[in-house]
Amino acid sequence: MERGDSSESFSSTGGSEIGSSFMMESGFFITSFAATIFVSAIVGVVLLFITLLISLATMLHSCQSRSSGVIQLQKITDDYSYCKVFALHAELNALEADEFPKICKTLAIQYVKEGQYLRDLNLTMSVADNYFCSLAPEKDGLDVVLIDLDDIFLSNPCTHQLNNRLGQHDKNELAEEAKHLNHMLVLGFYKKLQASGWSLILITRKPEKQWNAVQESLIVAGYGGWSSLIMRSDDEMQMETWEYFSRRRAHLQNQGFRIASVISSQLDALTGPCLGKRNFKLASPIYYRLKEQTESILVL
Repeated sequence: MERGDSSESFSSTGGSEIGSSFMMESGFFITSFAATIFVSAIVGVVLLFITLLISLATMLHSCQSRSSGVIQLQKITDDYSYCKVFALHAELNALEADEFPKICKTLAIQYVKEGQYLRDLNLTMSVADNYFCSLAPEKDGLDVVLIDLDDIFLSNPCTHQLNNRLGQHDKNELAEEAKHLNHMLVLGFYKKLQASGWSLILITRKPEKQWNAVQESLIVAGYGGWSSLIMRSDDEMQMETWEYFSRRRAHLQNQGFRIASVISSQLDALTGPCLGKRNFKLASPIYYRLKEQTESILVL
């Protein structure tokens, strides 16, 4: 009976354990707090990835823009250098208008409009001023400075020609700025030479029949006290300008004058014999005649 009871007890106990083991279910349990953290982490990683992509795209675009700007700036610099060299050779060889590159005509307007011409003029005048500060003329009044009058004193040709190409607002603004600075620079230099005892001889390509008008313009502008005003005779009107300047310089030397310097912005006045000991070419655009228009500008 004991064996039977124990066997029966074992059977009933063991059966219950085995039965309960088959009733257990497998699964993964997570709290709501942990799930919130997990989802937030995933969203953060996605946002970080998107931010990284946007940053890389922005950096790439910025690099492309900078590269494009450098290339454009280099092109402008190259164009300006080319036109500057071409202008010099054009003046030396008296080239016609149709031989000038189109890009140079555009840069010529920018050269004056953006103020680079006035800055170059200022620098050149400073070089001449420094040179004469170290010299003293003889007291006999025969040490002279020969000054090309046409594009220095009477008017600013580059401003006059450019006015035909600009709107009214730009026209007035540019004309006033150029006129004021050009007047202050040149007149100041002129007065310094006079105060230092130099005899000033003004020379122009204009005919002698315009003597009264030229003289009045000089006085009104504040340029008085010159030693001589040279203008072209009827015979000289048929000469090349460089020949006219050379002839007049030779005549001055034959009269006993000592030419210390020739100052001009154009090469025809600085060509040929009988030049000064130190000559100065002022910054200025080159003017050349067009078929459709009266004149145009090329940067120098």
